[in-house]
Amino acid sequence: MSRRAWAWVRIVAGAAILGVLVWRLGSGPFLDGLRDVDGRALAVATVVAAGTTVCCAWRWSVLVRGLGVGLPMRQAVAAYYRSQFLNTTLPGGVLGDVHRAVQHGRESGDLPRGARTVVWDRVSGQGVQVLLTFLVLLTLPSPVRSSVPVLAGLVLAGVLLLVLSGRALPRATWPVVVVASSLAVLGHVVTFLVAARTAGSTTPMLELVPLALLVLAAMSIPANVAGWGPREGVAAWAFGAAGLGAAEGVTTAVVYGVMVFVASLPGAAVLLLGMRRRASHA
Repeated sequence: MSRRAWAWVRIVAGAAILGVLVWRLGSGPFLDGLRDVDGRALAVATVVAAGTTVCCAWRWSVLVRGLGVGLPMRQAVAAYYRSQFLNTTLPGGVLGDVHRAVQHGRESGDLPRGARTVVWDRVSGQGVQVLLTFLVLLTLPSPVRSSVPVLAGLVLAGVLLLVLSGRALPRATWPVVVVASSLAVLGHVVTFLVAARTAGSTTPMLELVPLALLVLAAMSIPANVAGWGPREGVAAWAFGAAGLGAAEGVTTAVVYGVMVFVASLPGAAVLLLGMRRRASHA
């Protein structure tokens, strides 16, 4: 299958998930989510996103330096904001990272190396997230508690992939990768919990944390429409399986999606400034 055809398949898959949710639940949960978003939630999301972006940029810059290439933190933060904005607004959820890889490769004069650093950055971040998700699901009640052995196999596979992909990296980089990734995951979970409260959920926080991690895991699936699709689908299933109602899950996911979009808007400014700078040099 060609890359263009595969891209369309992913878009259609995300749209199909949304279509099924509207068919089964109606448009109410989606409209409720849009109405529930308020300034407080958006402010919290923006502040938390600043912290998670700095953590992710720190991880990436350390991985890049481990390969003998310099990457100032200021440049890494700007590039990460830009990639997050593109991931949030373009289909697939990975085009921002592709842009980051190409841009860094061109600036460093080594496109393959630039691509490898971004791949390692994504893989290491998601590897830590998978491990944290497994630990939480192992200790806290969740809809997938009975499937923990299967999840354990997936975790082992993910850890193996993480180790194999990072064999070329100095050992000194791994503590930073683990700490930065863990802090970023914590920030995303906090944002989701705020979204749940904004959507009107009264469920105790400890019960929401496993659901938040399941939804965050779904967001890594590159089959969405500007970030929408698997997130809402898994939220509907997880909240429904936990006895909270699929509609509440969708509403929470919608609030979270709006919060994430607004928090990524600094990336739009970075993108526009970069385009303006290139136009002035043309």
